[in-house]
Amino acid sequence: MDISIVIPLFNEDESLPELHAWIVRVMQENQFSYEVIFCDDGSKDKSWEVIKQLAELDKNVKGLSFRRNYGKSAALNEGFKAVEGDVVITMDADLQDSPDEIPELFKMIKEGGYDLVSGWKEKRYDPITKTAPTKLFNWATRRMSGIELHDFNCGLKAYRKDVVKSIEVYGEMHRYIPVIAKWAGFNKIGEKAVAHQARKYGTTKFGLERFTNGLLDLLSIHFVGRFGRRPMHFFGTMGMVSFLIGLMISFYLIGYKIYYEFAKDTLTRPVTDQPVFYLALVAIIVGTILFIGGFLGELISRNGQERNYYHKKGSIGVGEE
Repeated sequence: MDISIVIPLFNEDESLPELHAWIVRVMQENQFSYEVIFCDDGSKDKSWEVIKQLAELDKNVKGLSFRRNYGKSAALNEGFKAVEGDVVITMDADLQDSPDEIPELFKMIKEGGYDLVSGWKEKRYDPITKTAPTKLFNWATRRMSGIELHDFNCGLKAYRKDVVKSIEVYGEMHRYIPVIAKWAGFNKIGEKAVAHQARKYGTTKFGLERFTNGLLDLLSIHFVGRFGRRPMHFFGTMGMVSFLIGLMISFYLIGYKIYYEFAKDTLTRPVTDQPVFYLALVAIIVGTILFIGGFLGELISRNGQERNYYHKKGSIGVGEE
């Protein structure tokens, strides 16, 4: 099969028939073998009924339905588990992503050798309250990940099948799939400017809380990507630095008192009467806690079922009968 199209959705019953017809036209014009997987994320409208109707009319349509709303990441993750096509396309169900972009995205994966191609909505039909924070997060993600993409959060993306079968998308991590893919070893990540349509039906499903969640998720994925399998390197280092700072301050205060009282015969305040002593004590305690936290994290990591789970590129003559 050439293409699997994964479409997460929530309350988009009005747009689904039009989107399906658009996809079918593009697939037939380019003679692609394909499947369309609609992932209904607990819709309250008639989205699931529409999907069942489309599946009866078109054998290439498949559907997944959640009992409640789990979020876009969960919908994508389940869709990725089900795909069979060589190239996987993701797009939103609100008709703001154009299926006409699919042939070029497919070509970039199959002929251009890319692992992942992300769409870039160069001209957007969204209010400034949505575009301004998005630009800020894209800038922060570029700086933190080293991936030069203009629009990490664009729903229109193309993947080599190996990519979606090697990663797990959870929480609100769908915004950072290129970052997850990079940490999994898929480094050939490209970008394509794509058309952005104005919303035709319904309203946006994302509120202001997504900006706070996006920042927290970015910090989380950056930490997990770098230290997920070696937590001692982070917590142990921070703990040692804090402990040594506290220890040096304590030694300085004690040495200062001994020097002036015995060498200079001058009375000084007791060490415990000096505020900086308690700062040193806090630094020592915090350093000890961080070190213990890193040690416990290392034990958990070492004993986890996936402690030696690596993303393999291939093998020859290994494990074959």
